[in-house]
Amino acid sequence: MAVTLKKYCLALDLKDDPKKIAEYIKYHQHVWPEINESIRSSGIHGAQIYSTANRLFMILEVDDTFSFEKKANMDADNPKVQEWEALMWKFQQALPHAQSGQKWVLMDKIYDLNNNT
Repeated sequence: MAVTLKKYCLALDLKDDPKKIAEYIKYHQHVWPEINESIRSSGIHGAQIYSTANRLFMILEVDDTFSFEKKANMDADNPKVQEWEALMWKFQQALPHAQSGQKWVLMDKIYDLNNNT
C-alpha cells in the first residue's frame, strides 16, 4: 500500500553575511545523525532546503502521522535537537513578518501547473 505524502513549504532568512551563509551550508552538508533521525521519526519522509543569497526555502514531505505540534513537542524533549537549533539560530534570522520566536514560516501555495484551472 502506497503512502500518501503531503507537502509543506517554508521560508527563513539567514543573516546576510557570506561567511555565516557558507558555514550554515557546510553544517547542512553534514547534518548530525541525531537530527536526521529526529526528522524521520516525526513522520517526515523527505526534506530539502534550497537557498538563494540569504533566503532559504524548505520542502517537507510528510505522512499522515506528522503534525507541526507533534514535531515541536518531540524537539522540545530532545537535547540534541535543542543544541542543533541553538547553533543554527546563530546563522538564521526571522522573516520580517514572522511571529515572535518563529523561525521557519509556512508558505501558501499559489500555483500548481498540474492543478490550475
